[in-house]
Amino acid sequence: MLASSAILRRQQFLIRSLGGYSNQTHAERMQATKVVAGTHFEADAETILRTITPKLDSSRHKGQAGKIAIIGGCREYTGAPYFAAISALKIGADLSHVFCTKDAATVIKSYSPEIIVHPILEESYSIKEDEKRSISAKVLAEVSKWMERFDCLVVGPGLGRDPFLLDCVSEIMKLARKSQIPIVIDGDGLFLVTNNLDLVSGYRLAVLTPNVNEYKRLVQKVLNCEVSDEGVTEELLSLARRIGGTTILRKGKSDLVSDGETVNTVSTFGSPRRCGGQGDILSGSVAVFSSWARQQTPSAEEESSGSTPNPMVLGCIAASALLRKAASVAFENKKRGTLTTDIIECLGKSLEDICPAN
Repeated sequence: MLASSAILRRQQFLIRSLGGYSNQTHAERMQATKVVAGTHFEADAETILRTITPKLDSSRHKGQAGKIAIIGGCREYTGAPYFAAISALKIGADLSHVFCTKDAATVIKSYSPEIIVHPILEESYSIKEDEKRSISAKVLAEVSKWMERFDCLVVGPGLGRDPFLLDCVSEIMKLARKSQIPIVIDGDGLFLVTNNLDLVSGYRLAVLTPNVNEYKRLVQKVLNCEVSDEGVTEELLSLARRIGGTTILRKGKSDLVSDGETVNTVSTFGSPRRCGGQGDILSGSVAVFSSWARQQTPSAEEESSGSTPNPMVLGCIAASALLRKAASVAFENKKRGTLTTDIIECLGKSLEDICPAN
């Protein structure tokens, strides 16, 4: 134990020394990150943030810093997809799309001109039974025209649980998986996946971001038992392995991240203010950071072989740490009045404090 602790401290010191915007090659920086991601200790999140956040320079063109799509937004819920989409832009993604129902589209467009809104999804109440097959095919065809352009999909914010809508989203997820597009699943997307695990089983480019209750339902479904207060690490490892290596970000007092190989903890204190919408910020952030981490992975073969760190795990660690920092900054200013929009406004400055643009 003492020897292991000493080795870990030396490794973390070395990583901190190598971290930041140095002259290291991508491979060297990613290998340094692998030491952190391969432990079962508190992740060195700031080093990971510095490692995977791309530099800003004049040679880059629109789209290279990330093109993110949110699948969600219905009559009742328009805020969640907006929070996820605008958070991705505030962190540094170049383009953010939302695929939502027609009822939600105008509302979401009114929030910000920065978001590209596609009003193509349908709910059961608005279509006839004999139209469902043709409309489902039309929805899938429309999404497929855009799919290859995206670096990551976020499925679930404000999605709702309409059966027809969920069936259409299932087909969209299958298409994304076939195209090897990463998927971050949150909110009602987790309700969909819990009832149809084949959508993500064995897909290492998928991330599940359950809260306490969503995690409980996953454990009951997959492990056929109740959540244990003891052996949390082993339970999370077992859950990720049973789902086939899908990355799980278990949200809580400390966020736990596992792909079935490692468990990383992010426990930096954020804010005691638990306003709704922070999970939507997180899902949009995971999409951006995991996309950036994938850009630094040399090849698909090395990614699948495990010779480089799992970019989905790195994206989760980075997103968790940044959200906690932004929430802390927002709370310092607004205290009990802190809202999700306040936290979103602190994302850019919080990242700048860790990874200066110049």
